[in-house]
Amino acid sequence: MPERQTARPTRDEVYDLLMTARQADWVEINFEDGRSLEGAIIFNEFKGTGRLINVDQEFSFDFNVDQVVDVKM
Repeated sequence: MPERQTARPTRDEVYDLLMTARQADWVEINFEDGRSLEGAIIFNEFKGTGRLINVDQEFSFDFNVDQVVDVKM
């Protein structure tokens, strides 16, 4: 059976996902380079930048909206 290809969200859709994810306690963000990171986010829609913070694993990661492939809540 052929593998289903899922369409990548547009930049505007990613913005909407990140805006909604700001209110979530925990999200998973998939990046262009294949990484998938989990935590809470801070997102500045005017600059198109954000920070994912995982207090359990004690790390934070700064990102740009253009690096984000998908956001799951």
